[in-house]
Amino acid sequence: MEPSAWEPLVRKTSFSYQTFPESAGKRLDKEYLRSLHNRRLYLAVFAAVLGNFNFGFALVYPSPVIPALEAHPSPALRLDQHTASWFGSVFTLGAAAGGLSAMLLNDRLGRKLSIMFSALPSAVGYALMAGAQGIGMLLLGRVLTGYAGGVTSASIPVYISEISHPGVRGMLGACPQIMAVLGSLVLYALGKQGQDSPPNRAAPAGLVLDWRWLAVAGEVPVLAMIVLLCFMPNSPRFLLSQGKDDEALGSLCWLRGKDTDYTREYEQIKESVRKQSRRVSCAEIKDPFIYKPILIAVGMRFLQQLSGVTCVLVYLQSIFKKTSVILKPEYDAALVGLVRLLSVVIAAVSMDKAGRKILLFVSAGIMLASNLTMGLYIHFVPASQNSTIANKTLVSSANLPAEPTNYITLIPLLATMFFIMGYAMGWGPITWLLMSEILPLKARGVASGLCVVVSWLTAFTLTQFFLRVVEAFGLEVPFLFFAVICAGNILFTGCCVPETKGRSLEQIEAFFRTGRRSFMR
Repeated sequence: MEPSAWEPLVRKTSFSYQTFPESAGKRLDKEYLRSLHNRRLYLAVFAAVLGNFNFGFALVYPSPVIPALEAHPSPALRLDQHTASWFGSVFTLGAAAGGLSAMLLNDRLGRKLSIMFSALPSAVGYALMAGAQGIGMLLLGRVLTGYAGGVTSASIPVYISEISHPGVRGMLGACPQIMAVLGSLVLYALGKQGQDSPPNRAAPAGLVLDWRWLAVAGEVPVLAMIVLLCFMPNSPRFLLSQGKDDEALGSLCWLRGKDTDYTREYEQIKESVRKQSRRVSCAEIKDPFIYKPILIAVGMRFLQQLSGVTCVLVYLQSIFKKTSVILKPEYDAALVGLVRLLSVVIAAVSMDKAGRKILLFVSAGIMLASNLTMGLYIHFVPASQNSTIANKTLVSSANLPAEPTNYITLIPLLATMFFIMGYAMGWGPITWLLMSEILPLKARGVASGLCVVVSWLTAFTLTQFFLRVVEAFGLEVPFLFFAVICAGNILFTGCCVPETKGRSLEQIEAFFRTGRRSFMR
């Protein structure tokens, strides 16, 4: 949707959705945005996205831990193919349960308290993994940290979008993905591959920890998040929906600054909330204003996971061990994490300038080329050159030789780096941002939880069957499947996704409320 297409729409619905008086036009809009003080807003966002840091840390925890536990001296903790598959995938099952509960928590407790609530299962989960005496404790710890991640996945993007203004919402909307990537990168940097160190022996020199101390390290961002959020305001939109007008005005004043004209924005938000004061009913779901943005958001989360990113992140070191790239797997994983972080930062900077859709197109195109390259490399390069042992196993790769003798083994490393770069530039952060932007206020809490449930059930299915497919058909088959999905992502973006750059949440709601079919073109 071109920007010009929004203008008659906003004028048409100016009685309830106009952000500023029409006579002032865009000039006044920009003047107001320039007058705002963003330091407190940035602090509130930072406090919230510590939950995403923890999520990214917990998500890729199996990457260095699975190879270590495959070689663990204790039979009670040693992983085989079956248990390794569950250890990698059960996190996503917990995340789906967290998203399901967030459908209730977001509307009952509010966005901020829901994020704070996630600290409890996260802290307990890390404690279980740190002190694990058997595989059952490890799996329960993964479920609890996954549950916490599901709650934060549904709550943090909504919280950020509701406290932000259009001038910085795109940039701040990418912060959850940035912090999740940073959490994964820290995990890769700290993770030590190999056998469990004896209790009286320190970890090797460098930024490395064994798997128990990695779980202890995961407690740090959880505690920091809960302390900082105690001093942050709740979402003005949520407070207004609960009839707490004075608190909402105080929250917006704290976020925007006392010497700004925040009262006009407050009145605009109040009018929008008033028109959507009731919760969404079953009959209203038939309204295109409700179901179209929900279908778009759910579809994007579904396709995001089908592109294979969770499988790649969870089994990253095992994949690199299998394809025998030129560096050690743990170094490759850290390098990929660094590329991912830089790419998300680029997306955050350019999102409010280039727009959402162009980044989604570029992102899907890069992922398509990368997955296709990876699949064709594994299929056509002889096993003698890539040391993949006939392409038939990822598990127990800790015991496989991995001394590449040919620089052609850089291809899987570069392909994975470009895949992660493409994902982090678009389909990683923008799916979260658009979910929080396009969902109508009255359905935002429930629908965001639904998006997370669909996302992580899809991720669970993929991570659960990934190793089985590799065992039965070879590693190239999943990557070729992911390439086909990325082609579908391009078509979905072109046909279904609206451009939301520079628009207030009220203008976006007005866009869907008209029921015009043109947004699907």
